[in-house]
Amino acid sequence: MTTGAPNPSTTARPRRSRLRTFVPLGIAAWVVLEIWLLTVVASSAGGFTVFLILLSGIVAGAVVIRLAGRRAFQALNEAMQRGTAPTGGGGNGLLMLGGLLLMIPGLISDAAGLLLLIPAVQKAVSRFAERSFEKRLRAAGPGSLGDAFQQARMHRPDGKVVQGEVIRDDPADTPGDPRPHPPLNR
Repeated sequence: MTTGAPNPSTTARPRRSRLRTFVPLGIAAWVVLEIWLLTVVASSAGGFTVFLILLSGIVAGAVVIRLAGRRAFQALNEAMQRGTAPTGGGGNGLLMLGGLLLMIPGLISDAAGLLLLIPAVQKAVSRFAERSFEKRLRAAGPGSLGDAFQQARMHRPDGKVVQGEVIRDDPADTPGDPRPHPPLNR
């Protein structure tokens, strides 16, 4: 008897991406390496020294995040007063990432966080991230994230989503129109 439902033995299971396979393994390896390195340092320098290193990383990370957030807020304030877009925000994001890495307990994350505080490393990481992001946007093609900013979605009452673009041809809606608009009747 057939029900119209696909047979699970004949349907191919979607293949798992490499990212979904290797990211959890990488995180697990990183955690094991951090714990091993902390035990090695604790056995040679003492547990109190490791505690002070971890505590100083948390305090330094909090200070870095606070300063980077303050700089980002000041840049946003100045841009709003000028009426332009904020500039130089990428460095603040990398500073915040460096502060977050300092706050995560571990010596490897502390070293990576300290590296991100160096301006030359920030520029290199920023350039690399920008190039790879643009390359992926170009490779994705239409209908992807690169096209998402030009599309609008309209929800119908039955819950279906209709994709399209909002185009206004009404000349009365253009800015700087000298004609008076008719009053709204309420």
